[in-house]
Amino acid sequence: MGKTLAYLRTSTDRQDLNNQRLEILEYARRNDLHIDDFIAISISSRRSPRERRIEELLQKLVGSDTLIVTELSRLGRSTGEVLSLIDQLLQSDIRIIVIKQHMTLDKGQDDIQSLTMITMLSLFAQLERVMISRRTKEALAAKKAQGVVLGKPKGTIQTSIYDQDRERIAELLRLGVSTRKISQLHLDYGHPSSLNYYVKTRELKPPGG
Repeated sequence: MGKTLAYLRTSTDRQDLNNQRLEILEYARRNDLHIDDFIAISISSRRSPRERRIEELLQKLVGSDTLIVTELSRLGRSTGEVLSLIDQLLQSDIRIIVIKQHMTLDKGQDDIQSLTMITMLSLFAQLERVMISRRTKEALAAKKAQGVVLGKPKGTIQTSIYDQDRERIAELLRLGVSTRKISQLHLDYGHPSSLNYYVKTRELKPPGG
């Protein structure tokens, strides 16, 4: 019996990662499934497979293992990419569970209907993102045409995923730890460049740091 890995990805909202984790754990509880490890990342689907930890995922999965995700869109930025990854996993004898689409796929299945469903669901997810983006742009254009000033006032500092660990980050900086090491060794989310921006805008670096 192989191991089971869960892959979680969201573009920006760390809370959504927690929601995905809870959804997967609840599914595992209902189906008497043990999750051996979670691979989680907050990053845009437009980033490379390595940055999205897809390459790491593929290295950890071997024949007879199981991959579980909440939905297909977590696996890639396009229909082609999602299908290519699924094909690669199935060829490696990896079982795939997709919770929201109520789908379980493995190499032993000769199910054209399931593969057709994957294609359609991936396409629908992609179309939905395009439509949301288009509606957002149209709404912003309409407001701009009405003379509405868009965006926050200049100098406004928005909330950040790092706010919850602000004191911890500040303390590590006082100890001389670099933002890169803080991001890679002490936090399990974010990216060195975004943390660097956070530190700069919050003026967290000690004098002379």
